[in-house]
Amino acid sequence: MNGSTASVQPSQDTLQFLQAIEPEDLSLATFVDSLVTTSDTGKELGEFTVSIQYAKYKGEDAYLIHANSHGAIDNVPCGTSITAYVSPKLETLEQQHHEYVKLADHPLDRKTFIVIQDDKMVINKVVTQGEEVSRGAETFDLTTMKGFISEGSNLLLQRILVRKGLPASLSFLSFDSETNLCTTTYKSLEVRRETVGKEEVEVVGIERTIHSTADLPTTWQSYFLKDGHLCNRVQVGSPVTMKLLRMPRIVEKEEPSERPVFEKKGLDINEDMQLFSMFLDRKDQLKNDHAMYMRHHPELQAILADFLQFLLLRKPEDIFPFAVDYFSSFSSQLPSHSPYAKSSEIPPKPQKVDTNLPPPPYP
Repeated sequence: MNGSTASVQPSQDTLQFLQAIEPEDLSLATFVDSLVTTSDTGKELGEFTVSIQYAKYKGEDAYLIHANSHGAIDNVPCGTSITAYVSPKLETLEQQHHEYVKLADHPLDRKTFIVIQDDKMVINKVVTQGEEVSRGAETFDLTTMKGFISEGSNLLLQRILVRKGLPASLSFLSFDSETNLCTTTYKSLEVRRETVGKEEVEVVGIERTIHSTADLPTTWQSYFLKDGHLCNRVQVGSPVTMKLLRMPRIVEKEEPSERPVFEKKGLDINEDMQLFSMFLDRKDQLKNDHAMYMRHHPELQAILADFLQFLLLRKPEDIFPFAVDYFSSFSSQLPSHSPYAKSSEIPPKPQKVDTNLPPPPYP
């Protein structure tokens, strides 16, 4: 079934805000939140975690968002989990949303899948109530889904809003609990103080409301630390509150610092005592090393003495080829060739004349 967005449109301010999101805004929002779920009497009922990290989706830059909320209300197990990939402009590329309530006689399990296929957003639903299973599918043209914020991208959006500052009001496209397309609005709440652990901190509030076209509006009020860490979250009308019990490490924006400039100074070994001491130590080390090598190889001194004596006897004009010729006789890879050959060659013996040959003819 094809969905329609004719009566639902995001505000122009919303589209401009999404286009203004910078890479730094996203990198500062990549961390983990961990809260506890408590009843109105203060009893711990479960836990709520949100993690956002940089990832790749089909080879493109993306952000992986994972949220889990599990616990028991009135001894009835229930929970929600969200896994989503969103683009740097908060476009939902893929999302899996799972909700369950394990009632003894009538358990409920709802799974919603969102995926982008070609130029369409495809939504598949599987709802299990007791023994009954219902399935549904819907598609939306991507050109009509600009400004759409899913449950997954909402978690990243709120962290960005805390740092960048929330305008008077923003209106996005979203789905209600039955995946009916509708609008969702964000507005700021008054700054207040919360106690986290043993510290009292100032927190920033954001109110999010989903304006369902088929049901009553649903509103959440969330309070954040200045860096975007979630501190308190409650659904209006619900007895359950999510609270931060321990202060996390605050994510600070790194300010670019000027690189120090050091004046280049010339080195004078005679004035720098430390440098002069290092020079003497190195000099002694080399002398000892060379002397030890000479002691282990006495043949070296004999070879060099022979070469120098032969060099002074011959006194060649070009020493280099003479040295090559001399030392080549020590190589096992070259044919043996003595440099003394030129002065010690034995002249060839004269050929024997055959006296029995007839005399040459005369003219």
